[in-house]
Amino acid sequence: MIAQWPEQAARLFDTIAALSRDAQEGITRESYGPGESDAIACLSDFALTQGLEVATDRAGNVIFTRKSDNGQPALWYGSHLDSVPQGGNYDGLAGVVAGLLCLCRLDREGVATAQPVRVIGLRGEESAWYGKSYIGSRALVGGLSEHDLQLTNRFSQRTLGQAMQAVGADLAAIGRQQWLVDRTQFAGYLEVHIEQAQSLERMGQAVGIVPGIRGNLRHNQVRCLGEDGHSGAVAREDRHDAVFAVSELVARIDQCWREYLAAGRDLVVTVGTLGTNAAHHAVSRIPGEVSFSLEMRSLDMATLEAFHAVALHEAKAIEQARQVRFEFDLRIDTAPAAMHAPWVEALVRQARQQGWQGVLTPSGAGHDAAVFANVGIPSAMLFIRNQHGSHNPHEAMALDDFLVATEVLYHTTLELTP
Repeated sequence: MIAQWPEQAARLFDTIAALSRDAQEGITRESYGPGESDAIACLSDFALTQGLEVATDRAGNVIFTRKSDNGQPALWYGSHLDSVPQGGNYDGLAGVVAGLLCLCRLDREGVATAQPVRVIGLRGEESAWYGKSYIGSRALVGGLSEHDLQLTNRFSQRTLGQAMQAVGADLAAIGRQQWLVDRTQFAGYLEVHIEQAQSLERMGQAVGIVPGIRGNLRHNQVRCLGEDGHSGAVAREDRHDAVFAVSELVARIDQCWREYLAAGRDLVVTVGTLGTNAAHHAVSRIPGEVSFSLEMRSLDMATLEAFHAVALHEAKAIEQARQVRFEFDLRIDTAPAAMHAPWVEALVRQARQQGWQGVLTPSGAGHDAAVFANVGIPSAMLFIRNQHGSHNPHEAMALDDFLVATEVLYHTTLELTP
């Protein structure tokens, strides 16, 4: 580890936290919004003072390179720069800072790697803003559609296309689903990220290596439509109660999930939003409408498809029994991703050389590495221990653990591009 790393890392984390502090609590860096842009500006200023070059791609992502970069296919470091509303400071940002520090070290020490090494700070990874994840990386590899560009920000109601256009993105090429960077420029992708669970904390390990990333099937909104009525006047057999129907569906899904786990299948299921119509609901009114989200994740796509079919089947049965109707919005899919096995092994070796176990830590959360892996780019991930989970204002990461991960990333780079 070089002497400047602790001070440089702490200063970058503190400065960007101050720029994106939410007025209520935590950190807010909106996808394609001001906080994300402020983070890019801060990192760009740092990179320029270190003698690196800075550019923006046609999706609005920021790219950092060495002046000696010869334009040949490169090994890329990367992660994202947005956050969930009122989240934590390290989710995504840690990976970009780690990559920048390694790039600076390679440059300062005059290391000539077999392939160029670049850093990409990706926009729009979090689905909290537009209901779709990995926006910056999907756009880069032709994975966004014209329909996606019409998705609206759930807070501002601005469309994704408007937000991307505001930072200079090439909407025409994105809508045609073109690759925005020559495919051959990606020799591989390495991502450092905080673990978003606490398994490393429980094991007493600073870092873990990711062998695979769960995919997901998601409905951002499911509506259950029944019939409003007076709570005291309508008998049970005459009710079309949306709350009871949704409650029954959630309970059945939970039971089916338990059965899948008992059968040894990898699966997590979440109803993240749920509510009655605020314009109508009242203590004395039978609810005629409920909206909720439904998300399922697994390392196995067949498991996701099978469980999604189970959820639809249970919804149909409840529709008939309770005389309600479920309306599912467009399903959003993200395929599971396996990390590149030889690079997983290299990260394990380097973690062990730094005095840690090199434990394999599958990722339940999604990451941009999944996008690159699923288009055939060799990809691998390194997790950093995190004490309080993620997507919350109490997210934590010890600077010493971050420095271990950065050291592992640096030496893995030397192994992969000697």
